[in-house]
Amino acid sequence: MWEKKGIDIVILDLRPIKSAVTDYFVICSGNSDTQVEALMNAVEEQVHKTTGEDPWHREGKENREWILLDYVDVVVHIFKKDRRSFYGIEDLWGDAEVTHLLEDGSFAPQ
Repeated sequence: MWEKKGIDIVILDLRPIKSAVTDYFVICSGNSDTQVEALMNAVEEQVHKTTGEDPWHREGKENREWILLDYVDVVVHIFKKDRRSFYGIEDLWGDAEVTHLLEDGSFAPQ
């Protein structure tokens, strides 16, 4: 995501939350349909290259406004920038530990 200029990349650690549907959410935004699709392709390519796994489930590829890639323990959300604020997914999981990916590629816990 970082290499494809994903915007505001965050990791939500959901493991301490009993009702969580997965262990982690990885969330980022793109400025355009084309960038959202490029981010999706980059995630799928890198995960497959690293682990040999494909997403268990994928949604939103046609609209390219909110793409969800479900790898069971990790769910990736790729939003078009304006849609991310509309849905406010980070606010829904306010008890999660949040880690931000900084512009230099390093991580910063919130």
